[in-house]
Amino acid sequence: MLNKLSFKMNIRAYALIIAFLLIVTIFTILTNGDFLTSRNITNLMRQMTVIGVLAVGMTSVIISGNIDLSVGSLLGLTGGIAAILQVWLGWNTVWVIIATIAAGVLLGLWQGWWIAYRGIPAFIVTLAGMMIFRGILLGISGGQTIASLDPGFMAIGQSYLPYSIGYILTALFILSLFTLKIRSRQKSHKLELVTESVFVDYGKLAVYSGLCLILVYYISRYQGIPMPMLILTLLALLFIFILNNTAYGRHLYSIGGNHEAALLSGINIKRNTLMVFVLMGALSAVAGIILTSRLNAATISAGEMYELDAIAAVVIGGTSLMGGTGTIIGSILGALIMTSIDNGMSMLNVETFWQNIVKGMILILAVWLDISSKK
Repeated sequence: MLNKLSFKMNIRAYALIIAFLLIVTIFTILTNGDFLTSRNITNLMRQMTVIGVLAVGMTSVIISGNIDLSVGSLLGLTGGIAAILQVWLGWNTVWVIIATIAAGVLLGLWQGWWIAYRGIPAFIVTLAGMMIFRGILLGISGGQTIASLDPGFMAIGQSYLPYSIGYILTALFILSLFTLKIRSRQKSHKLELVTESVFVDYGKLAVYSGLCLILVYYISRYQGIPMPMLILTLLALLFIFILNNTAYGRHLYSIGGNHEAALLSGINIKRNTLMVFVLMGALSAVAGIILTSRLNAATISAGEMYELDAIAAVVIGGTSLMGGTGTIIGSILGALIMTSIDNGMSMLNVETFWQNIVKGMILILAVWLDISSKK
């Protein structure tokens, strides 16, 4: 049974990678190679970062069997708070970041309390949150665009790491991957568990490492690794560890997979559900900071429809809307696919309504594949 499940997950992961490579190939041909230039890849990564950060949090939310429709409005509100604190009140960048993330945590806590301890469905609470947060943003900003921000704050979304640092971080990342795999195999052997062959395990890591180096090489040819990309990578690694190596992560999978069984096994469902929305609020604030610093302004329309892009990225990445299954890496890849489609069609001057139609059809196809795989 476990082997069958593992095989199914591998097939889904490979299908995602093949789909992404196919999209890249098509747009590279149609744009006469412009899609794969270092400048465009860097811009693609910067564009993907905000949706990627939201997708990291949304993965945990959906795994637990919930949904969050408020993340776009919460992103806009927290970005507006950051701009107001700095431009109108003159706060220091460090305190602005702390206060903005604290605001995201408190608003996530407020939503989580209604869902976990008052039993209101997450769909209703977050739908209300979407309207409330957008209304608060309009109220506190007076409908104005708030600019210009401090250079230190702008550096969060606009600065680049020198290429040498990028290569060093990539080398450390690859080294950690192989170290973790060696320890994992040793632990499995001690427990007398079945493991894949050495060639398969380390062959996969070699391929992933090669892809990482190629990506860093292409990006470094332009201006270096964008700071938002580094932030997304660190957050993704943190949440991968949380979901795979902590009791909290295992409890989320249990709650989403079988709510009644999780309750009978003694898992504190209310506390875990509350924590999911607190973390989602914090990540929405981080996404708001990145977007505001990248644009050097906070607008009343910031974050509109981002919740749908985040949900689409997570579903395309293989997370089931029924809960209980999903991975951070899959969601990041889903965000990359969605952003690549946006970027490629924009380069081809495809009209906006066609872009929405294409993304909607891809989302339907992803959900259909998820349902079909369960049958």
